[in-house]
Amino acid sequence: MIKYLSFILLFSVTLAGYAQNADSIYVRENYEKREVTIPMRDGVKLFANVYLPKDQSKQYPILLKRTPYSVRPYGADQYPNSLGPSPYLMRDGYIFVYEDVRGRYRSEGQYDNMRPNRDSEDEIDESSDTFDTIEWLLKELGDRTNGKVGQWGISYPGFYTIAGAVDAHPALKASSPQAPISDFFFDDFHHHGAFLQSYWMTFPVFGVQHKGPTDTTWYQMAAPGTTDAYQFHKELGPLKNSQQYYADNFFWQQVTEHPNYDAFWQERSILPHLNDIDHAIMTVGGWFDAEDLYGPLNIYKTVERNNPGTFNMLVMGPWSHGDWARERGFQAVGNIYFGDSISTFYQKEIEYPFFTHFLKDGFAPQLPDAYLYDTGLKEWKKFDTWPPADAPRYTFTFKAGEALQADALVVDGEPDDSQVFEYTSDPNHPVPFTEDIKVTFTPRKFMTDDQRFASRRPDVLTFETEPLEEDLTLMGEIMAKLKVSTSGTDADWVVKLIDVLPADAEQSPTMQDHLRMAGYQMMVRSEVFRGRFRNSYETPEPFEADRITEVEFPLQDVLHTFKKGHKIMIQIHSTWFPYIDRNPQKYVDNIFEAEAEDFQTATMRVHGGSVIEVGKLDMQPASVQLPSK
Repeated sequence: MIKYLSFILLFSVTLAGYAQNADSIYVRENYEKREVTIPMRDGVKLFANVYLPKDQSKQYPILLKRTPYSVRPYGADQYPNSLGPSPYLMRDGYIFVYEDVRGRYRSEGQYDNMRPNRDSEDEIDESSDTFDTIEWLLKELGDRTNGKVGQWGISYPGFYTIAGAVDAHPALKASSPQAPISDFFFDDFHHHGAFLQSYWMTFPVFGVQHKGPTDTTWYQMAAPGTTDAYQFHKELGPLKNSQQYYADNFFWQQVTEHPNYDAFWQERSILPHLNDIDHAIMTVGGWFDAEDLYGPLNIYKTVERNNPGTFNMLVMGPWSHGDWARERGFQAVGNIYFGDSISTFYQKEIEYPFFTHFLKDGFAPQLPDAYLYDTGLKEWKKFDTWPPADAPRYTFTFKAGEALQADALVVDGEPDDSQVFEYTSDPNHPVPFTEDIKVTFTPRKFMTDDQRFASRRPDVLTFETEPLEEDLTLMGEIMAKLKVSTSGTDADWVVKLIDVLPADAEQSPTMQDHLRMAGYQMMVRSEVFRGRFRNSYETPEPFEADRITEVEFPLQDVLHTFKKGHKIMIQIHSTWFPYIDRNPQKYVDNIFEAEAEDFQTATMRVHGGSVIEVGKLDMQPASVQLPSK
């Protein structure tokens, strides 16, 4: 069976290669290219590549993508291998426009990460740049367009998409932010205030200004000198030692000078500006996106809450970052195989109808409010709203003997306040976030990794249910409500939701050679919280040593069916390296300035009364949920 599946996977990859070559030929034969510079209201000119259908017998809508990552290829006779979000939209006929955002590649101006949205029309922001771009395109292209514009983008371009949906041009009819960043204190570079050290390699990309429009990359990546990420970051020592690499990196300086959720970060959040949106929004994300999971979920919920009359839908599939934009013939995240042609289904049955309807007056798409993939059953589900109002609510409690119980499954599900679960956390011997050692630009596959390596460590608390007697579906929001204490004065808390497979589980065709699916502990959801922010992200507070303290934080949403015979596991620990930076466990005002001697071993305790809640919990986005004092 495994050999057969391996053959199918290889065959699928070969077919994908043929398809890409066919797309490249199609682009040249059916589109003409124009290179243009577009003036903004402040006089800065942005560069764009415009691809127009050669067939001039009809008018076409515009599909716009704005990116900081270059609109290559440059040159009037140079064409990309494909156009648009998918080959189906490319072949259907659109005017595709790709624009270098302000301060990047061939565009003029100064670059700013997550440029704040401004209220004044006289000030520039990403919304105004999008507005001015659309205005210019409609005038210059004249009757080649049907007067309707859509936009899309994945990851950082997803942020530019949702930012362009604010104070939008009247011609903008459909926006699809995909894996969008919404707030850098909760997406990408931080999770609930904990710095994602796994993103350390990315800083040259975002922290060096170009000297003027250019076709080539102007920044240089740091050279770690090893392929072992754990080793490199351990030898780097405290984060302050990064100055030897990033002394001239403006974004590194901004991150390290603003360790708390102060005005610098608050004004860069797009969530407070998602009001009065009157065109269609389709937000897309991956359940196993290590980079941007917070963004799509909270953008969808905020638009839904603030704009009740707007067409607003959410799509979440079994993808890592941006997987839906490519079709390999099969879909897998690390060791977990989900099936074949899942991205094709999304592109043909969800994305294509969305843009066709709103930009070409096509047939009304029979699309639900939420089109989500159950990552346990491995099938798509439709919901009228998300989280569903009738989502079953479960409260998981911790019991002696590393037992986990759910109140809907057992009679005695009340928390036992007398229990104390203790471990020793040593920041100089941190828990790794993966068994893999490779230095990466950003992490991907670990989101479904086998957690047996962690559950065998003495500094990881592990609780699991008995084998389930029937399928159990967890859907909606997850909230960790912990009662904790520490012998130190600061602490991080990592919580993981894990699906433990039975001994007779079938092997996966994408399984690493040294692993087996029998007993596999598949990470379904995980999150970290920096305990100093338990009362306010803006104003951190130390812990009082050995005093029981409440720490509550969301793990983001889930749709996963734990099958009969499987177990549900919860893991809790306090280091997760080098996915996140090491907390010294001694309170210092700015962890980016901590000295080596500040890192101390501490005794961590999770007390009875701690629970994990799952269901419709009516949570606000984290940046709104905990306002400053």
